[in-house]
Amino acid sequence: MRISPLSIPDVLLIEPRVFGDARGWFMETWQQPRYAERVTSMPFVQDNLAQSEYGVLRGLHAQHPRDQGKLVQVFVGEVYDVAVDIRRGSPTFGRHVGVYLSGENKHQLWVPPGFAHGYCVVSKEAVFGYKCTDSYHPETQFGIRWDDPAIGIEWPLAGQPILSAKDADAPLLADMPPDCLPG
Repeated sequence: MRISPLSIPDVLLIEPRVFGDARGWFMETWQQPRYAERVTSMPFVQDNLAQSEYGVLRGLHAQHPRDQGKLVQVFVGEVYDVAVDIRRGSPTFGRHVGVYLSGENKHQLWVPPGFAHGYCVVSKEAVFGYKCTDSYHPETQFGIRWDDPAIGIEWPLAGQPILSAKDADAPLLADMPPDCLPG
């Protein structure tokens, strides 16, 4: 597998090896010793799967103090996936990185704890999966506004995204109380 740090070096783009022939293809999506050595030694405790249609935007989501690292990938379709550094005191605080993940390119993204995460579906539909380093704790989960002008994400959608009520009403990063953000 090839691993590339992005413009925020803690966020990693992972390109697993894909083996194909006339029957189709095979890839290893995770192997504990290899990922512990090259990506993170944090244990994964929960796997999630979501299906969405074109224009759905999920995020930007985070948990604190039960911060989650996420290893994300797309099985069907394509999304634009974003990680935003929300670690107080970080030299890249408030900056984001975005990549296209698809069933075709088979790339993965490591989003470490201390980052808000979101994605929008740019294909007809997408099946999105991710491994988490902590369980979901609704009492510690919060959102940051998807179109926060200070963050400046250019979501590649024609028109308004399809949002949950919670995501539509999320606050700006600047309006978050400092103790709600990871240090």
